[in-house]
Amino acid sequence: MQKQFHILGGSYTWLQIITHVSAWLPAVYLVVAYLSDNLTVNPIQELTKRSGYFALILLVLSLACTPANTLFGWRFALKIRRPLGLYAFLYAFGHFLTFAGLDYGFDLELLPEAILEKPFILIGATALLILIALAVTSFQWWMKRLGKNWKRLHKLIYLAAPLVVLHFAWSQKGNLLRLQGDILQPLAFGLLVGVLLLLRIPAIRRQVSGLRHSAKQPRPDIQEKKQSWRAGKSRAQP
Repeated sequence: MQKQFHILGGSYTWLQIITHVSAWLPAVYLVVAYLSDNLTVNPIQELTKRSGYFALILLVLSLACTPANTLFGWRFALKIRRPLGLYAFLYAFGHFLTFAGLDYGFDLELLPEAILEKPFILIGATALLILIALAVTSFQWWMKRLGKNWKRLHKLIYLAAPLVVLHFAWSQKGNLLRLQGDILQPLAFGLLVGVLLLLRIPAIRRQVSGLRHSAKQPRPDIQEKKQSWRAGKSRAQP
């Protein structure tokens, strides 16, 4: 059992503490760098890119928690799944606020045009709406109120994650179809998200979990040799 630390009325493990601190560090850095004019010659664009990038990383990490438990039996990873998802939403929301507020000044005439004219922004906005719904309903009160519908609603993460990757890939200076330009990271994120989603398919999940459990069980021939060795050792003793 992992040691619990009591902080601000709550109990946290070392992993949870590290998760919370690590998730806040990029935000602190971005705010300080922006206020001190240390974000390249185009700080708004850089702030938009980096906040979106951190949102993608945290989202992928949250998706990896359940497969980590399925593949390796790391149950402790399940305790940081929700915080990682909420932090991913916070960075995604900050990403949108930077775009809408700092770049477009919350102009209600220019914003709809920008979103509708550029498909990758429309895809990102769609993913953000899904993340908002999931973040708002991630608390116990909503779980009780929605009942079985809560799980159905939160399966939308399987749609949001590919949309976020597509938004990221489309925003890069590259051509995925021609394999030209800045495509390495989009391909890596796309492949990783694809694998993580495949591992959540019930049939694949059961098979992987079964392989893990069978790997833990000793082979019959090795077990017989151990028993024979122990029996021989006991007979040899006076």
